[in-house]
Amino acid sequence: MSHLVAFWNLENFFAPEGHPGREPWLARALQKELSGWSEALFRRKVDQLVAIVRQMKGAAGPDILGVCEVENAFALQALADALNAVLPDRRYELVHVDSASDQRGIDTAFLFDARQVSAKRDEVFSHWVMRRTGTRDITQATFVTAAGKELVALANHWPSRSASAGEGPEYSAGFRATAGETLAYWHDRIREKKGDNAAVIALGDFNDDPFDKSVSLHAQGLRDKGDVQRARSAKFYNLAWEYLLQTVHDHNGKPRPLNGTLYFAGDAAMFDQILVSPGLLSGKSGLRVVEGSARIEAYPEAVSHRVGEGPIRFGLPSGNAAANVNTDGYSDHFPVSVLIEAL
Repeated sequence: MSHLVAFWNLENFFAPEGHPGREPWLARALQKELSGWSEALFRRKVDQLVAIVRQMKGAAGPDILGVCEVENAFALQALADALNAVLPDRRYELVHVDSASDQRGIDTAFLFDARQVSAKRDEVFSHWVMRRTGTRDITQATFVTAAGKELVALANHWPSRSASAGEGPEYSAGFRATAGETLAYWHDRIREKKGDNAAVIALGDFNDDPFDKSVSLHAQGLRDKGDVQRARSAKFYNLAWEYLLQTVHDHNGKPRPLNGTLYFAGDAAMFDQILVSPGLLSGKSGLRVVEGSARIEAYPEAVSHRVGEGPIRFGLPSGNAAANVNTDGYSDHFPVSVLIEAL
């Protein structure tokens, strides 16, 4: 039996304007941007997300979906309810830790099908990535298959590359290095508790490419599968190197490289990545990555042929101008996924 594990940056998935559970940071910092984010727009955003998620795994939906840029449990539960309505064989539940202390006020979390896997509620952790201007969190959860095999999953959203005028991504590189070190530390701790062959998967929007030091050095997300399998210390194999060659068909029906999971500053970037532990490569954990299954979930309706085959974003209204939202859009990131088989 195989399980599809996916990740998606849901792009500003905020509760509607006036929601009583509004995160304090959003209420202060995004008051103008959220003006006009009506209940109707929120529900349209949910419908657009569902239209993509439901297509995964041959229209069965993912077994586990890591997410980021979610404001709170209300928004995430709305997505779960909508998915359950269109996928009657699924029963999605949440793993969510409220990041109320996060100055950005947005969360990483998981949806999982409780009919396929269970979540060990006493093994849900939020690892704070401290930085001078706030925090970002890494949500860790342990999922158990029907056969009793454990998969430890970590949903990541690393600090942004955005900076003041005249400052490039190197200005914020140290923040992402800290996030990488945080992930590597907890990978090491998981191995101490569960053994060197533990099945560990780290998914997320790393805001850096696979070759950047935050991923390759600090998080130990390597390109060479053999190096990972031979290593005695905690290292990951980065599956993003495998889907770098993925193609889509352009508006003329010709295959073109996807180039990335999003566009940043006008260039394609591969910020959305999946890192797996040696135990998921060898199968010694009882779970194993299905060879060649890692992919970018780029469905035709979500691909823009205007911007290098990148994703079509939904966006947010700006200053009560709801017309600025593309209600036919989805997110500014493509989802990524991998199949994991039980042995």
